[in-house]
Amino acid sequence: MAEPVAAHELAVSAAIHRWSVLARVPAAPRAALLWLPALGVAARHYLPFADALAARGVAVFVHEWRGIGSSNLRAGRTSDWGYRELLLEDLPASEHAVRGALPNVPLLLGGHSLGGQLACCHLALQERMPSALWLVASGAPYWRAFPPPHRYLLPLAYRFLPWLARTCGALPGRRIGFGGEEARTLIADWARTALSGRYAVDGLDVDLEAGMTRARIPVAGVVLRNDWLAPRSSLAFLLGKLPNATHVVAELDDAALGTRADHFAWMKQPDAVVAALVACAAVDG
Repeated sequence: MAEPVAAHELAVSAAIHRWSVLARVPAAPRAALLWLPALGVAARHYLPFADALAARGVAVFVHEWRGIGSSNLRAGRTSDWGYRELLLEDLPASEHAVRGALPNVPLLLGGHSLGGQLACCHLALQERMPSALWLVASGAPYWRAFPPPHRYLLPLAYRFLPWLARTCGALPGRRIGFGGEEARTLIADWARTALSGRYAVDGLDVDLEAGMTRARIPVAGVVLRNDWLAPRSSLAFLLGKLPNATHVVAELDDAALGTRADHFAWMKQPDAVVAALVACAAVDG
């Protein structure tokens, strides 16, 4: 029988930013997962995933990115941010809130797409590591880590999108079908990694690449067979930045998932993803 699950929100703030972390907490959680969404995806869209994990004993706390959902900020010409603010202000505040809510429960960190990348960057800044890292449909956007034909087309997009964001004051993601209304510095930081293959942030005097090598934790990854946005090769490139972590990767196809195995469809039917994650992490009772 599934455990009773409490649904609530944690009010979190950092400097000028305020947001809500969505929580699904079973009566006796075996672990707590801080989950980082994909670019432009509001926290509420991960509630089916959170409910499925909570039913299996894992408390889930879904972070909210600046500029979307419950965030009090919106990107524009007079409102801008990048990886620096997300890594130094927002993510530490959400992690602090989660640790405070369940202080005696092992903390897991995880993310989808960009969320998985920033989870890895977050590891580089931590003295206190989480117990494990979970990555779903995630990988580095480095163009050389993609198979043809996308490998040859991506550099054009990686140069065009920052230009568009600068020109418009923010990336009009809803109109072009990529992300949300995204801050121009955020898009510049993302594109820099996509072109160079390295994580580096203006105004952040920390070597993120070196910091990631310190992570000695288990990593569970899930690849979706038809996901051209995060193919297995891009996940492998990202995992290569965690050479001292142990990696287990599961690949799910349409039949295993029960829906199309692409970048987003799993969010509405997350059971197979949840089963793969808890099996890798051995947190299922």
